[in-house]
Amino acid sequence: MSKFLIFISLSIFLASCQNPATNNTDDYINTVTGPISIDSMGLTLIHEHMLVDFIGADSIRADRWNRDSVVAKVLPYLFEVKKHGVRTILDCTPSYLAKDPLLLKTLSEKSGIQILTNTGFYGAVGGKYLPDFVQTETAEHLANRWIAEFENGIEGTGIKPAFIKISVNEADTLSAIDQKLVRAAAITHLNTGLTIASHTGTWKTAAQEVRILQEMGVEPSEFVWVHAQAEQDFENYRKAAEMGVWISLDGIGWSIDPYVDRLVFAKENGILGNILISHDAGWYDPAKPGGGDFQPFTNIFEQLIPILNERGFSEKDWDLLLNKNPKLAFEETISIWFVESTTFSLW
Repeated sequence: MSKFLIFISLSIFLASCQNPATNNTDDYINTVTGPISIDSMGLTLIHEHMLVDFIGADSIRADRWNRDSVVAKVLPYLFEVKKHGVRTILDCTPSYLAKDPLLLKTLSEKSGIQILTNTGFYGAVGGKYLPDFVQTETAEHLANRWIAEFENGIEGTGIKPAFIKISVNEADTLSAIDQKLVRAAAITHLNTGLTIASHTGTWKTAAQEVRILQEMGVEPSEFVWVHAQAEQDFENYRKAAEMGVWISLDGIGWSIDPYVDRLVFAKENGILGNILISHDAGWYDPAKPGGGDFQPFTNIFEQLIPILNERGFSEKDWDLLLNKNPKLAFEETISIWFVESTTFSLW
């Protein structure tokens, strides 16, 4: 066999081995109860929270909350949103903010809703939620931690992440730490195929993340611009969509009005295919009595849909936003760039 044919064969072999769950015609995605066919995601909310603890990375610990108490508080809200047809929820609580995969597993088993969790670190709020080792470790070291969670499960639970969740601080120029987090996410994506969702804000900052990702061989279509509702210039939505970026309008649990004009703009300008919507709602807060006030996951169904239906939205539009787009955004994709670079290094 010629060296060229060996090269091609090895490329195909490596591509097929990167994620055994996705090398067939049926694509799979990890949930907290195990992998499922991505086609079974159904109606999906892509950004919600069951539990969040804002105490900071230096003080976070699992004994600050009681799982049974959290389940008792959260479960009725999951049953409520299930009545609206929701089958899947992405829990976006990151590490060091009370990400608790075993809690999520219990909630999923009791509610019947498929819950997805994440890997990654949260750099916003000046790094309050970053462990100290992030300051000294390289992007490669951080990525190795996240890749290990994908391969082996999170903190010994065996529960594997379905996406990468990072966050950065709004800035004219991203800080060195934030750039490191983006690079670590890129490396993780290139090794796992997991989509990168970054808590960001305006396009000024998101565009910097996209440039870093592109420099590292990651397509913009593997990036979710989280909290894009912070952007005031709607033309930047068009720019992001033209690049393939996923535009996440995800604070609908807290208000409705800011989302109406944004979604009408997206429909009128033909970019609904790049839009994701969710509530960023919940969540049990262990610092507050009884977990505090829990924000329901229902505003989209009870308030937003009726308003936008009067503005010309159809069942086809809602199917795109709540069924098709989440599946496309979060399916695992191994980049050709990674396969080629890995293969080349073997010669």
